Amino acid sequence: MVREFELCPGRRVGGDQPCFIIAEIGQNHQGDLDIAKRMIRMVKDCGADCAKFQKSELEYKFNKKALERPYTSKHSWGKTYGEHKRHLEFSHDQYRELKKYAEEIGIFFTASGMDEVCKPYWNDKGSLAVVSVGYYLGDKTCAYFLMVGRPMVISSGMQSMNTMHQVYQIVKPINPNFCFLQCTSAYPLQPEDVNLRVISAYQSAFPDIPIGYSGHETGIAISVAAVAMGAKVLERHVTLDKTWKGSDHQASLEPNELAELVKAIRTVEKAMGSPIKQLLPCEMACNEKLGKSVVAKVAIPEGAVLTLDMLTVKVGEPKGFPPECIFDLVGQKVKRAIEEDETITEQAVENHVKKVKC
Repeated sequence: MVREFELCPGRRVGGDQPCFIIAEIGQNHQGDLDIAKRMIRMVKDCGADCAKFQKSELEYKFNKKALERPYTSKHSWGKTYGEHKRHLEFSHDQYRELKKYAEEIGIFFTASGMDEVCKPYWNDKGSLAVVSVGYYLGDKTCAYFLMVGRPMVISSGMQSMNTMHQVYQIVKPINPNFCFLQCTSAYPLQPEDVNLRVISAYQSAFPDIPIGYSGHETGIAISVAAVAMGAKVLERHVTLDKTWKGSDHQASLEPNELAELVKAIRTVEKAMGSPIKQLLPCEMACNEKLGKSVVAKVAIPEGAVLTLDMLTVKVGEPKGFPPECIFDLVGQKVKRAIEEDETITEQAVENHVKKVKC
């Protein structure tokens, strides 16, 4: 069985644990602290496990020319990319305020640290590290997370299987508490590019860590399917309104969708049940009403040895031998005459306990 680890205080993932649902608010808060709090409350009310943001120190994430680049998109919050990003970026104090609010209402809180300068934020032992290999591979952010030993959720957008093997080999000896998420970095993501089968490939290649899914598609069906395939961590972007300015809103779930996703996931988890196939207590009423028994196809005289052409299977009253016993009854002697269409019962067959196996 895939090992478990504590992703957040008191909350384990992997094994038979329920899927850990991360609602990525990201920067869909429009740079407004009150909207961010409303979104945390919404995420909590919808039943997600964790509210996730993004934290950057822009001068350490982008060079000067990147920040000065004109940004004329309809989603822009400024004339340059730097102005746009600064509008959406909360300060460390604001993030502490948001984290405190999340704790007060009872939901886990995290943010993707986008650069090494963000590391003071991660000194809180209650924080989990959410890492996207495509953005952080080779920089000091990932190294810092490894150094402090934070549980890690590693998303794999824009990567190959070879790269993920390298990441596994780097991370595993230093910090065993991590999982991989299958991810395709397109917004919104088309179904034909989701590749849910990578979840199975990861489960085979990395059997000792939990595997999850980070989705950017529209709707909830694909994410529910990912959980049915064994995803133990699920991440989806969320918004209060898909029509708001911002490139992530279109690939995000509105509150009613998030609530429906959480409900569907918990239903699927219940439905996964046991791998043991057997008659269940809930089936007894149907079995009593419609369960079939072996009956006499023809009149059978007392002392006759049963042959297959004497027997058939029907819904019978009273109940007798179940259908799977029909071949075991062949060759057995009956103790009394049995009428055509009569149920074959144990009392009518000699030595049925010893000779009839079913």
